[in-house]
This record gives sequence, structure tokens and C-alpha cells, in this order.
Amino acid sequence: MKAVIQNEFGGAEVLTYTDIKKPKIGENEVLIKVAYTSVNYADIKTRNGNKDKGNFPLILGLDASGTIEEAHPNSSFSKGDRVIAFPKNGSYAEYVVANENLVFKIPELLSFEIAAAIPTVSILSYILLHEIGQVQETDTIVIHSAAGGVGSMLVQLAKLANVQKVIATVGNLSKEDYVKKLGADVVCTYDTFRDVVLSHTNKQGANVIFDSIAGEVTGSSLECLALYGTLVQFGNSSGKTATFKTSDVHSSCRNVKGFSLGTTRKHDPKRLAPVAEKVLDLFASNKISIPVSKVFNLSEAAEAHKLMESRNYKGKLLLKI
Repeated sequence: MKAVIQNEFGGAEVLTYTDIKKPKIGENEVLIKVAYTSVNYADIKTRNGNKDKGNFPLILGLDASGTIEEAHPNSSFSKGDRVIAFPKNGSYAEYVVANENLVFKIPELLSFEIAAAIPTVSILSYILLHEIGQVQETDTIVIHSAAGGVGSMLVQLAKLANVQKVIATVGNLSKEDYVKKLGADVVCTYDTFRDVVLSHTNKQGANVIFDSIAGEVTGSSLECLALYGTLVQFGNSSGKTATFKTSDVHSSCRNVKGFSLGTTRKHDPKRLAPVAEKVLDLFASNKISIPVSKVFNLSEAAEAHKLMESRNYKGKLLLKI
């Protein structure tokens, strides 16, 4: 079967389109014929060696859409079932294996292209907004990197939840119209958001801030977080660590919560099924959607990575298998 592998860490040039053996399923696993897979920033970090130590040859990719090719006789899945999944050994391939706890059936009306954009960003966003951030209608919230995959979904879900004010940040104001169409009330840059938030909240600060960037952005976020507010930290796309003092939180009754979808897939996968069901229902009823910026062929994975690293895109990037 065709797949994209890498045998060393490095730039997009280390990605190689080649033939490898089709994987075999084990206990409680299914084999999936992939239709589409999405490109996530975690793929970039893994490719560079910033996320994992590496077990080469390495296949990148967190999620996929496709059809069940093989399942065990006692499985709840059958050949031909349309699904989305979090494969166990990457998704940049024609066939992937996934644990049944991380496979979810999709509605017939939902295309494989749209479905492929759902698993990582939509399930993650729903958990961040409703379970970790516990956002209320009366809140003012900040969503960093709002033009990206998770940011695009967080804005829509916040709008759907009737959140009072959504302040979104972007790296370039050329993305302002795009983010506002998704539902953001205010759009600003990382350089100005602290002052913008304080201005729009009568200097009280935001109730919940969603931060996937870290570094200096985290510090500025704490400076405009309200008393009893929550900073939800779920990534460090800047590649920089953030630091804060205990005095930054205890005296102001603010709190910092962390969440990782990868950790949850590994240690508490059953937590994801009810969320996946809710998210898929929202898509099937056209209450939310995922803007797909561009679809590449699997053989063009390196080009997809280059575009993602340029940050000159809006929404999701997909690979067609």
C-alpha cells in the first residue's frame, strides 16, 4: 500500500511517498481503508522531533475518515461501515489500524472529506469549551489562533452556545473577516489582544482564555484574565514554554487548566465516544461546519506541511488518499 513515511527528523523534505506493507489488526482493532486524513500542527512537531523521540520509519497523522475493511467477528463494526478514527500508528496511508474505542460511525449524508476534518479539531474543541473551560453564556472569552482548525471550531461552538462576547486573535488581520464570519465579535492580533480584552471588559478581563500558543502569549493572557477566570492551555505552537508564578493565580482565584487529546486517547479513550456523537450530530444538522482550506493528494504531504508552517491558510488542510 502507499504511505508517507519519514526515516529521520527534519523539514518537510524528510517525508517520503512510498510502498509499505498493509498493517494487520490485533484484538479489539479494525482495519480502515482511508479516504482522507487531516494535517494537524502536531504532525509538524512530530516531524521535527519536538514531540516524540521517534520510532522510524514513522508515519504521521492523527485522524482519518474511511470505511471498515476488516473487523473481528464479534466487533460492533462491519466491513463497509463509514467511520472516522484515530489510528494507532499514523494516518498518512491507504490503510490504517485503530482500536475500536477510537472509531466512530458517521452519518450517510456526511462526506468523507468533511468527516476527515472533524476528529481532532472538533472533538478537542467541544471538550475544551464545555468540559474544561465550562464556558457560560454570560462570559467574555478569548480564543487564540482563531483562524486555525481548533480556533475555527471553538469560535463556532462558542457562538452556538450563545457566549456573550468572543474575542479572537490572529497572526495577521487579513484573516479578520474570515474569523468574524465564523462568529467572533472582536478580532485582534497577539500584540494587541491584552489591551483589547481589558478595553472590552471595563478592565475586568476575560472569563476564559483558550491558549494553544504558549510562550509570551500565555503571559499576556494571564494579564487580562478576570478574577476567578480560567486559562485553558492545550498546546505550544510557538515552540516556547510559558512560565507563571503561583502568586499569579492564588490571590486572584484564577486557575490554569491543561488538556491533551493525545493523552486522553491513550489513557481515557472511552471519554471521547459521547463527544464524537454530539459533534457528528451538530455537523449532520448543519449547525457547525469546518472550512477546508485546501486538499492535497497523499503524495503531496510535504507541500501540505509547508503551507501549514507558513500559516498562510484558514481552516483545515486535508490529504486525499
